[in-house]
Amino acid sequence: MISQFFVLSQRGDNIVFRDYRGVVPKGSAEIFFRKVKFWKEDGEGDAPPVFNVDGVNYFHVKVAGLLFVATTRVNVSPSLVLELLQRIARVIKDYLGILNEDSLRKNFVLVYELLDEVIDFGYVKTTSTEVLKSYIFNEPIVIDAARVPSLGAAGIFMQGSKRRMPGTAVTKSVVANEPGGRKREEIFVDIIEKISVTFSSSGYILTSEIDGTIQMKSYLSGNPEIRLALNDDLSIGRGRSSIYDYGNSSGSGSVILDDCNFHESVHLDNFDIDRTLALVPPDGEFPVMNYRMTQEFRTPFRINALIEEAGPLKAEVILKVRAEFASSITANTILVQMPLPTYTTRVTFELEPGAVGNTTDFKEANKRLEWGLKKIVGGSEHTLRAKLTFSQESHGNIVKESGPVSMTFTIPMYNCSRLQVKYLQIAKKSKTDNPYRWVRYVTQANSYVARL
Repeated sequence: MISQFFVLSQRGDNIVFRDYRGVVPKGSAEIFFRKVKFWKEDGEGDAPPVFNVDGVNYFHVKVAGLLFVATTRVNVSPSLVLELLQRIARVIKDYLGILNEDSLRKNFVLVYELLDEVIDFGYVKTTSTEVLKSYIFNEPIVIDAARVPSLGAAGIFMQGSKRRMPGTAVTKSVVANEPGGRKREEIFVDIIEKISVTFSSSGYILTSEIDGTIQMKSYLSGNPEIRLALNDDLSIGRGRSSIYDYGNSSGSGSVILDDCNFHESVHLDNFDIDRTLALVPPDGEFPVMNYRMTQEFRTPFRINALIEEAGPLKAEVILKVRAEFASSITANTILVQMPLPTYTTRVTFELEPGAVGNTTDFKEANKRLEWGLKKIVGGSEHTLRAKLTFSQESHGNIVKESGPVSMTFTIPMYNCSRLQVKYLQIAKKSKTDNPYRWVRYVTQANSYVARL
């Protein structure tokens, strides 16, 4: 199947390398990194997840700033190898607690032991954290989470003045105990939604879609059964009959999902009746349910963009971003980008009086305007003015040569679909057991675009 597996840092340093079949040159890691770093095919942009160089197929995914790469000379399913790379990253994170360059280097013996059990002569044996616990004997060296910058969806809950969860919540190994040898009984459920929205030049929504997942990570001993209750008015199968549909659940206030799929451990015996999922969670992190929604929903941000000529070699851009959610919610890590005409030579920025935590930049290499905001409180509006200077007079329409405006963001404790976890019930062994339950929500931008 695959010939090599390796993990590279952002600098191209080889952190982990395993050659399973010996049919691909040893210098493949350097060849791969040079190709990715100086990618020139099909114009500018990032290298695709799969490409071929001199008869060698390279597959890669980027996780927590690290490049997970597999190589092979044979024709294999790209989606299969990419999924394998994602699962290897997840298994390593389950065991190390924190996935970054430092944790990999300090736990390289454990990582190689995991790789030897996951892959044999290039073929996959298992990617189950629970199954691997029977074969893995090395203990992880715990990295201090307080000194590690949080990455990914889980890390956003530790940003800002309020903490939604304890700092060590998602940075614990599934095999390491608390100080003193005790194991803290707790379970985490994350509802993570990635939204794709396209606005027309007049502000109307052209397309909208939500790709969501209910992610679970269990630190419960004894593998007790979990019961997860969702909205009573949840309906699955928009515009068509479904075995999960309620006859009266198509009202305006209901949650209507286009489709969904469940983890193999989930039992749907009572889902038709009370929208409850029953499961015995395996060790490690896993998706309980993936779902998709194209029903109209309230978008978290409105983007208004205006560009007009201000002279023969000048133009002005006005960008406005308004938060449409409640003032108790705060979005963070916001970045607004807008491509400018190729003959733009200089950009000067003007922010609102009293603006704090804003960054502005003109990327001259790809003629792109970037506006970063540290946080946006619900109900607030923010404006940026940019004055453009051109090297030549435009012979066309400046508006057509600019844009569209794109936006990335993360909103903790907020979701657009209104899908809710009503309760999380754990089958207790005794009355003294009281595991900690953490249910969290996060919305992220997948493709949030406004046309000019």
